[in-house]
Amino acid sequence: MARMPYAPTADDSAAYQALCARDARFDGRLFVGVTSTGVYCRPVCRVRTPRLTHCRFFGHAAAAEAAGFRPCLRCRPERAPGRTWSTADATQALAAQAAPLLQAAAHDGEPQPVARVARRLGVTDRHLRRLFTAAHGVTPIDYLLTTRLLMAKQLLADTDLGVAQVALAAGFGDGRRLHEALARRYRLSPSDLRRGHGGAGPAGGTALTLRLGFRPPLDAAGLLRFLGARALPGVEGVTADGQWRRTLRLPAPDGQGAIDGWLSARFDVERHELVLDAAPAFAPVLGRLVRRVRQALDLDADPEPIDVALAALPFAPVPGLRLPGSADGFETAVRIVLGQQISVAAARTLALRLVARFGTPVATPFAELDRAFPTPAVLAAADADDLGRLGIVRQRVAALQALARAVADGSLVLDAGGADLDTTLAALLALPGIGPWTAQLIALRVLGWPDAWPASDLGLLRAFGVTTAAAATEAVQACRPWRSYAVIRAWQALDHRTAT
Repeated sequence: MARMPYAPTADDSAAYQALCARDARFDGRLFVGVTSTGVYCRPVCRVRTPRLTHCRFFGHAAAAEAAGFRPCLRCRPERAPGRTWSTADATQALAAQAAPLLQAAAHDGEPQPVARVARRLGVTDRHLRRLFTAAHGVTPIDYLLTTRLLMAKQLLADTDLGVAQVALAAGFGDGRRLHEALARRYRLSPSDLRRGHGGAGPAGGTALTLRLGFRPPLDAAGLLRFLGARALPGVEGVTADGQWRRTLRLPAPDGQGAIDGWLSARFDVERHELVLDAAPAFAPVLGRLVRRVRQALDLDADPEPIDVALAALPFAPVPGLRLPGSADGFETAVRIVLGQQISVAAARTLALRLVARFGTPVATPFAELDRAFPTPAVLAAADADDLGRLGIVRQRVAALQALARAVADGSLVLDAGGADLDTTLAALLALPGIGPWTAQLIALRVLGWPDAWPASDLGLLRAFGVTTAAAATEAVQACRPWRSYAVIRAWQALDHRTAT
């Protein structure tokens, strides 16, 4: 039977224009499969642009792979930024929200990740499969497999980790499953993906190095300024040349115990990438680490609709504004509780005392980093009088320990990849000493919710020049559903006024 000639649609023609322009704004939102090569690429790929009649366009990598295309070895689809929260209707939003949740669950090594995501979204496995397949053109299982394969591809190309280590970090469990998946989906072996790439891993250096893509523009200076002003010496810091460094504790792959280590990251703005160096000890959990870093620096944000919404603010625009997120959800939540009704500097002082008294030593290559933030179990079991002697008032001590107990026993999950927004907010508000301001800031920084709004924040009232929460809320109505970004922009404007 003769094959019908391909007739490009209007949408295909628009996508082709983005491809011809190598428009980085579409990176991670658009992939092109080339029928003459059987390969799919990012729109920023530097190979010769194929003819439109040879192109097939997809909204995500899994759809391209389901259509039989293999990832390009040059533009590296695994480095593309991902997707974040959706503002579509309820049905579309559920399917869209499931995608980043599956990405987050892909590398955790837990059984039945699709069932776990369905439970978080409050639907059955079957309903999620139906909605997801209708919205994305692939099943959740196929999407999960693509996420794992692309992570494995990046680790094989960029590090010297053994195949078994790569398989564990990517979520396959063992090397045999990884071999089988690569052969079935890409018709390649691990050694094929290694060929021609000089990795850097424990055997080749003192750090694991990866490159993570983001969509431009990105206000790196503002993001680093925010993190630097709140950095805890010993735990976190921003260097004069713009490197973000910190210690971190991640759960071990088997769920027993934890792995302590460090990371250092810098922005390569010209290439629209973040260069991430990490402790070799993190090799088994690199998938989780990448997810934490992407959330902490808001690398998956789509700046275009955000910048349009924030144009309504009475401040000078800052293209590519990002949400300073969280590498450690518990640590950030504790610091938000400590910051209730006091200045950023005073809260930082209390956090430093907490780290000095209850933190644990961590070996790093940086003289300024040597401590890990206290664990939930340690703070939950701490003597209340010991906490009080650090200068923390009694009400705040009670709130901290209630928060620590809830995280330690698993009744509260403070992780953008594993916590349901409504459930987490309700659980937070049920704790003593935690009100709407605290819960909304935790939603903003820990859960990455783009429309969080701590209306009573004194800094916001001063920035907008109003005296009531209702007036501040009215001032940002046009920014919905991106009010979290409006919070950060208002704080930036207030800091600028204070500095001048």
